[in-house]
Amino acid sequence: MALLNILQYPDPLLKQMAEPVEAIDNELEIFIRDLEATMRAGPGGVGIAAPQVGILKRIIIVDVSSKPKIKQHGRLVLINPEITEWEGMAKGREGCMSVPDYTGNVIRAKNIKLSALNEQGEPCEYDMEGFEARAVQHEIDHLDGLLFLDRLVSRHHDLFQRKVYK
Repeated sequence: MALLNILQYPDPLLKQMAEPVEAIDNELEIFIRDLEATMRAGPGGVGIAAPQVGILKRIIIVDVSSKPKIKQHGRLVLINPEITEWEGMAKGREGCMSVPDYTGNVIRAKNIKLSALNEQGEPCEYDMEGFEARAVQHEIDHLDGLLFLDRLVSRHHDLFQRKVYK
């Protein structure tokens, strides 16, 4: 497995729309392994999207299982994910490996229904809530060329210098 280079804001690739994945093949399988290794190598990473490493394909990985007290589905590879329903709104603090020096308050749906292909190419549907729903929405934004910076509640009051990881 190779660690991939994570693009950082203001890299213009981060503002591009990702294209749907057309084929599940060996090349994609290798890329997914490398993408996951890259996510796990970062401090506190619970999600990553292919555009963050310069691959403009609709692929995200989310794994919030490090937070054992929340409802979640464990490790998820989501190909061509689409939010089909959402309800409720909540403000929460977000960070991003592509914006390493800052965190910010963003309003997101509390609950979502999601459809996607898994890494075997099988269609799946999920009901998500809370932190897992927030993480998935954050990663799907990357597929649409959006960063959490684009969704800040207020640029003056809701953007914070990130604490240094040890």
